Amino acid sequence: MSAIGSLVFCTDCGNLLPASKGNVKNLLLCDCCGAEHRDQAWKAVTTKTKPSDFPSALRQKLSIVQTVKRHEVQTERVDPNMDCHKCGRRGIRYSEVQQRSADEGSTIIYNCECGEKWSTNN
Repeated sequence: MSAIGSLVFCTDCGNLLPASKGNVKNLLLCDCCGAEHRDQAWKAVTTKTKPSDFPSALRQKLSIVQTVKRHEVQTERVDPNMDCHKCGRRGIRYSEVQQRSADEGSTIIYNCECGEKWSTNN
């Protein structure tokens, strides 16, 4: 009988034996060739890994993503051709957001200096 990690194999035919109990009084019977093997007291093997042991393209992409604070990003723009419905002011600030699913258009939220707010769906 031979072992690789916690797997125990029959030395006669190479078949995987039932799970080892770690007791030398236990007999492991091979289902393939019928050979009997005396169980051995195996040492427990603990393997520790870290993410860098298994490099992946996705993990590399995630590591270059930077956190951006919302208050540091300028998301509002001015539409010089839009008029406010309430005060008639020209040049209204707006933000474009994706509130619905990705295959649908975005939502444009308008904010006038007079306090009027409205939105349109593209």
